[in-house]
Amino acid sequence: MNVKKKIIETANRLENNYKSQNIFELGIGEKMPKRSEIIDIINEVRRIIFPGYFGDENTVYVSLGNFAGSTLAVIYEKLFKQIRTAFMYQRKIKDIDISNKDIEDRAEEAAINFIDKLPCVQELIFKDIEAELQGDPAAENLEDIIFSYPGIYAIYVYRIAHILYKMKIPFIPRIMTEHAHSKTGIDINPGAEIGEYFFIDHGTGIVIGETTKIGNHVKIYQGVTLGALSTMKGQALSGTKRHPTIKDNAVIYANATVLGGDTVIGKNSVIAGNTFITQSVPDNTTVSALMPELNMKSRKH
Repeated sequence: MNVKKKIIETANRLENNYKSQNIFELGIGEKMPKRSEIIDIINEVRRIIFPGYFGDENTVYVSLGNFAGSTLAVIYEKLFKQIRTAFMYQRKIKDIDISNKDIEDRAEEAAINFIDKLPCVQELIFKDIEAELQGDPAAENLEDIIFSYPGIYAIYVYRIAHILYKMKIPFIPRIMTEHAHSKTGIDINPGAEIGEYFFIDHGTGIVIGETTKIGNHVKIYQGVTLGALSTMKGQALSGTKRHPTIKDNAVIYANATVLGGDTVIGKNSVIAGNTFITQSVPDNTTVSALMPELNMKSRKH
């Protein structure tokens, strides 16, 4: 076999594929956002939310105010560059009429708004950690949860990605949550709306779709899917409510599946493990796969 000839033939076939897809010929300075830089941003934000936990700084000797300021400056610079790149690439693929100056201004405003929202995000994450501590008897202390729990990491990344999603930043929010997905096995779309004191236990295999709405003090366990009832229409469904709504204080146990944009799980309700739900559940109701027909019974509080 002529190896050189085979390599040349294969290279030509790949080149034809590149040209036919029309997504690989990027102009100068119009590269996609860089995944490694976005992961760096995730790590830097985690340092600033949990000072002394994930960096080299010694908070006994370092002024937390100075630490916060210098770290925010790093986050801003990195994020501004990645947002600018994302906008430029979006302009290319969607043929948007916008100048480089306008892109610079939009990227600057978005990066500043992200920085401004970090204290509020920090407060939300502290509440999520408290929910984990109160909900998991195996958790010994807050530090155990911050360092070790995949659920908290996935929620943390979701919360910062959600900020960028709401600002309609392309590419970056999903890169963030898919990074968390690869590390934890927990797939939370950045578009989901999740309230305070969100509790994930174990977490592996959880899927939370883009238009899911989750209230406060909700608990979900491993293998839970909050998904769409059908996606056969593909892009025609974009922007529509496709995923369920979970009201306050609901609990969804392992491997339960809840589907559909019109499906509402009521307040204080419990969905038992391995249950398949495609219709709404009233408040104060327990649903079990072992029960006949609608599988529901009222819970008294």
